[in-house]
Amino acid sequence: MEVKANGPMEKQLNSCIDGPTNPMVTPLLTDLYQFTMVYAYWKAGKHLERAVFELFFRKNPFGGEYTVFAGLEECIRFIANFNLTAEEISFVRSSLPSSCEDGFFDYLMGIDCSDVEVYAIPEGTVVFPKIPLLRIEGPIAVVQLLETAFVNLVNYASLVATNAARHRFVAGKSKILLEFGLRRAQGPDGGISASKYCYMGGFDATSNVAAGRMFGIPLRGTHSHAFVSSFTSPDEIVDKSICSSDGSSICEDFVSLVQTWLSKIQLTPSLRGIFGETNQSELAAFTSYALAFPANFLALVDTYDVMKSGIPNFCAVALALADLGYKAVGIRLDSGDLAYLSCETRRFFCAIEKEFGVPGFGKMAITASNDLNEETLDALNKQGHEVDSFGIGTHLVTCYAQAALGCVFKLVEINNQPRIKLSEDISKVSIPCKKRCYRLYGKEGYALVDIMTGENEPPPKAAVRILCRHPFNESKRAYVVPHHVEELLKCYWPGASGRAREELPPLKELRDHCVEQLDQMRRDHMRRLNPTPYKVSVSAKLYDFIHFLWLNEAPVGELQ
Repeated sequence: MEVKANGPMEKQLNSCIDGPTNPMVTPLLTDLYQFTMVYAYWKAGKHLERAVFELFFRKNPFGGEYTVFAGLEECIRFIANFNLTAEEISFVRSSLPSSCEDGFFDYLMGIDCSDVEVYAIPEGTVVFPKIPLLRIEGPIAVVQLLETAFVNLVNYASLVATNAARHRFVAGKSKILLEFGLRRAQGPDGGISASKYCYMGGFDATSNVAAGRMFGIPLRGTHSHAFVSSFTSPDEIVDKSICSSDGSSICEDFVSLVQTWLSKIQLTPSLRGIFGETNQSELAAFTSYALAFPANFLALVDTYDVMKSGIPNFCAVALALADLGYKAVGIRLDSGDLAYLSCETRRFFCAIEKEFGVPGFGKMAITASNDLNEETLDALNKQGHEVDSFGIGTHLVTCYAQAALGCVFKLVEINNQPRIKLSEDISKVSIPCKKRCYRLYGKEGYALVDIMTGENEPPPKAAVRILCRHPFNESKRAYVVPHHVEELLKCYWPGASGRAREELPPLKELRDHCVEQLDQMRRDHMRRLNPTPYKVSVSAKLYDFIHFLWLNEAPVGELQ
């Protein structure tokens, strides 16, 4: 979707970029003080002054040392279609003091983002505090109107993508992770956004059908306890016939075939004592579900009792399907001691395979759900388990462990004059001026440090030593000889600059990029407990300038 900037940008780019996924994302999705500031800028004749803002965050979430950047595409969709309708301007007029002049509202009618430039780190990249995720340049009044929406679109997206990546790290690469959070998400948009950004962060599929349709995310799901408990007897099953997998024959009474297999399991000496009579209504539900989905049979087995009923009933149905050439998918556990039950289930499956000679039965998939989070995944790993897939909902999509990322949007330059925001809290002091950002990699391929430089400084070079300094702590500094240098900020909205615009990749490519990025981080930065802090630095020249400007802007006290 790359577009060269060589004409009226608003019309050119607007023609090929859809609007925001959520239709509620409009220029009115902002705080009132943005409009009051814009009026004051306009009244003072400052509204067209060229300003540079940066969007960044100050602290990694969840007690970790990394964040996954997400939400960029939605920001670009927003500015590509940014314009205030007459109805929206009328509402703004009614919300502002009556003293506001008519000419201001005429000005609002004509604004768009054709003179705005956006530089950003590619979506799905692992990022760190104080590094600008987006740099937005343009008329100060217009950019001010983008602030709240940009922060909103990046904050939750990055938080939930990071949460997903952390769950993936704890679970390991070999496990399948399923996002089951729609019913617990903060409203419809929370559910849709969670599905999208959990997939970006490394999850494999979602239960959310709307997200599957909108973003092409693989869908997964079976049945609930309601389906199992809705049956009372196998006599309820009216159509008992089923074709073999190759269509060559028909089993006229699949219900009887299942009962035959259940009897065989009950009479098997190696399985005797594990269960007695199973729940027949559960068996009826499993049988009915298998008749509906013979090639995709996956059953929820904890409605009554996992080992005494659910697993034997499932195995009876799965063995009957195997007689007809089908291979059952597996089971889902939604309660109880997941480590113990998964191990016992695996043992039962292996005993069935050995006893009846059904290839692959012992490797049947075991899925676990039930309010899982990072901590429970870690505990399961330590206890030992046989779970192949995890369905995770509430703690994932609500970001239960931390409510917000805390993104901020700060002015760093106006009319080519660097600006700084000071605070008694050092962590809240901004880093002034328009900057370029680089990631320096070591010889082993891992990221070593991120460094910010002034816009006109020469870039770091591979194999050339560079001094990296902590922005505010004089004693923290180190020389780095990078093996590879990567510039982080790229142009995603060129305005009238004439620059080429970066593509907005499809979601699958963003997911692949995120996985690759996580692989390039040292394991000690990624670990769940006591991770090693990743170093974010500035060049020696930028360090000196920060402190020069700091001294110039800070008021001087007087003792009496």
